[in-house]
Amino acid sequence: MKSIIQISNLSKIYKDAETYSLNDFSLDVKEGQIFGLLGPNGAGKTTLISILCGLVKPTSGSFTIDNLTYAKNTNEIKKIIGVVPQEYALYPTLTARENLLYFGSMYGLKGKNLKEKVSDSLDFLGLLKFADKRIETFSGGMKRRVNLIAGILHNPKVLFLDEPTVGVDVQSKNAIIDYLKTLNSNGTTIIYTSHHLAEAQDFCTDIAILDHGKIYAQGTPMDLIAATENAKDLEDVFIVLTGNELRDDI
Repeated sequence: MKSIIQISNLSKIYKDAETYSLNDFSLDVKEGQIFGLLGPNGAGKTTLISILCGLVKPTSGSFTIDNLTYAKNTNEIKKIIGVVPQEYALYPTLTARENLLYFGSMYGLKGKNLKEKVSDSLDFLGLLKFADKRIETFSGGMKRRVNLIAGILHNPKVLFLDEPTVGVDVQSKNAIIDYLKTLNSNGTTIIYTSHHLAEAQDFCTDIAILDHGKIYAQGTPMDLIAATENAKDLEDVFIVLTGNELRDDI
């Protein structure tokens, strides 16, 4: 399989920080993978995604996305990546349809093509009958689904997902996961972060477990479980590799 993301010796230390958020980090993501980046709070996941999306500059090292670099190909990269943040990136007083038409136009989509993409996506995720209601009236799961559509209208080659099912009910979670699997089967490589380890075990084709800015283990979910003594599932692997220390302190 062709590599879609190649990361070489990437490091990042923020101003006034005592430790590196990423430390000599290297990774190769193949085209068509659903690649999970898993780790406790402070492991470096958000920093890595922010760098790959062009939001943060690395301290050292390099990376390419589809053989492109931000130094030479910023606009080209922005056209081939989609980003779905954990926080809702929606205008609450606009309807779902108005939000999506606006975001689609930002990607250069227009006319009949854009309107059809918006309607088809809303329909697939069970939202078409709510298309002309304001986002502020939506439940968390409905907002999460619209948030997802906003990031994929332009059919990105690479989709970055940060906790795509956090705070939603089982029905919304299943709809989101099914939609993402369809996107992946149509050629979109997915980079996924989550604290839902059971979901990651079922959803991801490949996983890297991060801590302290480094990769502690990488492989398919089943391979990681098989390689860890007495591990029954991915959660057991995660605890063995990253420990029981609480990571939610400020």
